[in-house]
Amino acid sequence: MRTALIAGNWKMNGSLALVERFAQAFVETRMPAGVEVALMVPSPYLDAARQAFGGTLVATGAQTLHSESGGAFTGEVSGSMLAEFGARYVLVGHSERRTLFHEDDAAVLARVKAALAVDLVPILCVGESLTEREANRTEAIVLGQVAAVFDVLEPSERERMLIAYEPVWAIGTGKTASPEQAQAVHAAIRARLKEYDAALAAGTRLLYGGSMKAANAAELLAQPDIDGGLVGGASLQIDDFLAICQSAG
Repeated sequence: MRTALIAGNWKMNGSLALVERFAQAFVETRMPAGVEVALMVPSPYLDAARQAFGGTLVATGAQTLHSESGGAFTGEVSGSMLAEFGARYVLVGHSERRTLFHEDDAAVLARVKAALAVDLVPILCVGESLTEREANRTEAIVLGQVAAVFDVLEPSERERMLIAYEPVWAIGTGKTASPEQAQAVHAAIRARLKEYDAALAAGTRLLYGGSMKAANAAELLAQPDIDGGLVGGASLQIDDFLAICQSAG
């Protein structure tokens, strides 16, 4: 059985004080059995988060990494640096990285390989724009992004991956895919993974990442192929994020 994962993505938000408040909240709140929690904090807060969450079950993660292990890349952060400061997970190919920073499929693949090389767990983000959805190209776009990475990976590498489906049209807009829409895409992703290996399809955790919040989390998480959430804005609100975590139990 796949373990649920609720991963909060703080994006370029947060503070040391917020890290401490979240840590205290998780100390005081009992999580449902069988639910994992991770917070993808800005890189400067990774060490503080590692220390603050040390007495909790919350894992930490990063929001991106460079494809190279080191070198003359001013302002960039390598996977080994993230791992040294306690990151377990790393987002790769988030829609904002693809659109704002022009990361194409080749760049995403290189970052996935860099993460795997230092034993970080990549959360591969895939999703379609509103224009692509309205043109009935959702599956072609999403499954193409999956294939651009999974076709190249070794079987042992595929087993270490998570995938987050994030409809671009539902990120930061207040819109959310209906549970049925989200489930349909997750089911298509799982069917695509089955073409590599049935056990891979059965074991890979698929997260929903399009404006999940306390009000809709339970219904989304009840879908058979949705194994958790990649939570944006609501992950900055302690009560909302805790409620989402509770919904996964």
